[in-house]
Amino acid sequence: MSRIFTLPRRLRRDSRGVALTEFGLILVPLMVVLLGAFDLGYQSYVRSVLQGVLNDVARTATVENPVFAYAGDTTEERIATAIEERVNGIARGASYTIEQSNFYEFSGVGNAEKLVTDVNGNGEYDTGDCWEDNNGNGRFDTNAGRSGRGGADDVVYYDVTLTMPRLLPVSSLYGVPDNYTINARAAIRNQPFADQSVPATECG
Repeated sequence: MSRIFTLPRRLRRDSRGVALTEFGLILVPLMVVLLGAFDLGYQSYVRSVLQGVLNDVARTATVENPVFAYAGDTTEERIATAIEERVNGIARGASYTIEQSNFYEFSGVGNAEKLVTDVNGNGEYDTGDCWEDNNGNGRFDTNAGRSGRGGADDVVYYDVTLTMPRLLPVSSLYGVPDNYTINARAAIRNQPFADQSVPATECG
């Protein structure tokens, strides 16, 4: 009978198996944290590789007749193919959106065409103002860019968006999308292998 009464005291003092029980309690949250860390690390790795490839390809494309051993009928197509094929080794199943535009100068990236004459001095285009017509369409544009890699001494702006399925099934755990969306950008000036085309000035 005395053994029955002393059993609870002996169980309270018995620490055998405590470590296994505690590990079982923290295993699930630990795995959730580790999965998130691996997913974030892989995403950062892909972004780093994409940016590195873009920078390298953009530098190669600055010469007059760049050589790319990739498929494509135009230099712009070969540039896009070079980016895709070099990143696909670590980003399987990825799709790409690659935009290439060029500007007369760095200050034009992301901005409207430059005003030459601002009649009322409000800093915005109005009828009667004059501007540098970068794309030669005879209209004032809020985006000063032209499509393609441009010509000598032009500034080329690359905007690459990569979309691919996540490496690990963490979307339901963290409430994040099923796919990565990774962006890389680069702006680089072409080499002065000829005289740069100067935009005409138009007035409206």
